Amino acid sequence: MNLSLKTYSNQNAIRLSLLGTVLMVVCIASLGLGAYSIPLDNTIAILLNSLGVSVDNFEASQANVLLQIRLPRILLNLLIGGGLGIAGAALQGMFRNPLVEPGLIGVSSGSALFAIIFIVFVSGGTSAGFLNNLGLPLFAFIGGLIHVAAVFKLSTNRGTSDTATLILAGIAINAFAGALIGLVLFFADDSALRSFTFWSLGDMSGATWQKLPFALILIGLPTFLILQKTKELNALSLGEQEAFHMGVPVNQVKIQLLVCAALIVGVGVSMVGVIGFVGLVVPHLVRLIFSADHRIVLPGSFFLGAILLNAADLIARLIVIPAEMPIGVITALCGAPFFIWLIFNLKKSSS
Repeated sequence: MNLSLKTYSNQNAIRLSLLGTVLMVVCIASLGLGAYSIPLDNTIAILLNSLGVSVDNFEASQANVLLQIRLPRILLNLLIGGGLGIAGAALQGMFRNPLVEPGLIGVSSGSALFAIIFIVFVSGGTSAGFLNNLGLPLFAFIGGLIHVAAVFKLSTNRGTSDTATLILAGIAINAFAGALIGLVLFFADDSALRSFTFWSLGDMSGATWQKLPFALILIGLPTFLILQKTKELNALSLGEQEAFHMGVPVNQVKIQLLVCAALIVGVGVSMVGVIGFVGLVVPHLVRLIFSADHRIVLPGSFFLGAILLNAADLIARLIVIPAEMPIGVITALCGAPFFIWLIFNLKKSSS
């Protein structure tokens, strides 16, 4: 028994190492490629020089582009993409449904609604400064939490959650949030209206070093807490009653997962806008490629989410050079066909 557990742990370590290697390759490629191309040897020299190793075979303009523009952008992609992936995995595991994702159950729209309320009525349309760095994620988190709590309450009957009702409640909440966003924008000035494009399409161009500490804390902490819930999610996958008899405090775990997922998505939305389908596609791919065990699904979803968002951002920067396509367009173009394919597969398996 101990030998089989050790073998399984080694397999998981190998899988995660593979994903980590792919992530490193994508990040290095993203550092060098773009409207201003930087050769690989110059990229490595700049990184070594920033770590204290004296290497001089690069230009100052290359170092500025790589260190001040691309590196913080890639790190923010890593945190937000990984966070969306693990939030989606946690919600899918909690509801025991592969169709659940943060956008579908109202987290993204709720976060965007409260973020636009903050921009229009609190910050006056600006997006800089300490107040916005902390207040905007806080408002977005509160909005996401309220909306996901409403969906959860509407879909729960006598302690059990109905999937069909959950999806219908999510659609209703999303529509309601969209109407309220339109109402808020009616009172907005030109500056706030321009900021709305940021939320509706998703944009990584605003990534800065100043945002990273907030993202690291507000996404990293709930991500770490979700990673501690692998046993509880494996138990929930058997059913809520079975999990309860196995000693899992079901309602407490659900609340913790909902709060963590809402915080991750809320902070992500506040910083880069609404990015759809990452939380849907990533956990499902991890289960298809590796295993349904949440000991690999949760960390694997973080790595794969970071890979996919960095890859999507790279495509967004390369596809229409010298312009830049919104990253939300890329994720939607890739995620929507996958969602349709998933629905057809579920229909086949149920027939």
